[in-house]
Amino acid sequence: MLGCVIHGRGDLRVAELPVPEPGPGQALVAVRYGGVCGSDLHYWRHGGVGDFRLREPMVLGHEVVGTVVEYGPGATGPAPGTAVAVHPATPCGVCPECAGGRRNVCRDTRYLGSAARFPHVQGGFAARVVVPAEQVRPLPPGLGLRRAALAEPLSVALHAVRRAGEVRGRHVLVTGAGPIGCLVIAAAKAAGAAEVTVTDLLPEALAYARVAGAGTVVRADDPDDAGWPGEVDVAIEASGVAAGLDACLRRVRRGGVVVQLGMLPAGQSPFAGNLVVSREIELRGAFRFDGEFDDALALLAGEPAFDGLISAVLPVSEAESGFALAADRSRSCKVLLDFAPSP
Repeated sequence: MLGCVIHGRGDLRVAELPVPEPGPGQALVAVRYGGVCGSDLHYWRHGGVGDFRLREPMVLGHEVVGTVVEYGPGATGPAPGTAVAVHPATPCGVCPECAGGRRNVCRDTRYLGSAARFPHVQGGFAARVVVPAEQVRPLPPGLGLRRAALAEPLSVALHAVRRAGEVRGRHVLVTGAGPIGCLVIAAAKAAGAAEVTVTDLLPEALAYARVAGAGTVVRADDPDDAGWPGEVDVAIEASGVAAGLDACLRRVRRGGVVVQLGMLPAGQSPFAGNLVVSREIELRGAFRFDGEFDDALALLAGEPAFDGLISAVLPVSEAESGFALAADRSRSCKVLLDFAPSP
């Protein structure tokens, strides 16, 4: 079977891999689509993401959907042939964070396609993948595999919006109109936000923000400040750059909430800390998700507009071209790899 393996910075290989066998409590899934995530791009371009560095070859990918093939001993779940999405996280279940209901920040979690631990957790960009059976979710009626591939990043967005607290009737600023930023827009609108303003440097990205439901879009480098709507109640930083966080801190109202969702570069990042003090701004982090995965599937089933965020689907044999396209935000939003066998 074909899989996408990262060996180091700039070294992505499509290789023949052995077909895995499901062990006790596991499910074997035939992967159809895998979404190229920003973290996948970081491993490809930089050899790591944030503080997580590659130390061995790793199968990439954690946004995967497909069909159940079979189960290992003692495992049960949706019948073989059922279309499913795969929740990529396996929390330990015993650490203080898991016990406290915050499994998304489990200190000993396993996450598909992550170098956060060593040996690395191999990912889902392969024609077949084995996962714990409880992480397999049947798709709701009306949801096809292509759109369902957005479930993982939409879960990230839903979690970030929930970290912000109540957004119903409020004005939300999102900095960064990449795939995650666009899904944050959709999540904020679904949560009842009255207005969503989005900033980015690229007009093409802002066009995707409109598709996602943004009411106001602003060029982040607008020298005249003309497009800014004034203070906002909540700001969600989805660009992963210090300038985005600075914009959030300067635009949110006194006593407002800023959520840092984008993964900032490794090491120290400067930010306007005095504004956090003088304006009593609440600065919160948002990392991955937990139960939001099921909510994301339900939301995707009822909203065909999400299809407009999928800009390209390429066969796995063209994975490097797919990664290059996904990295070019002037040409794409969400890029999927197709793992269907060649005719």
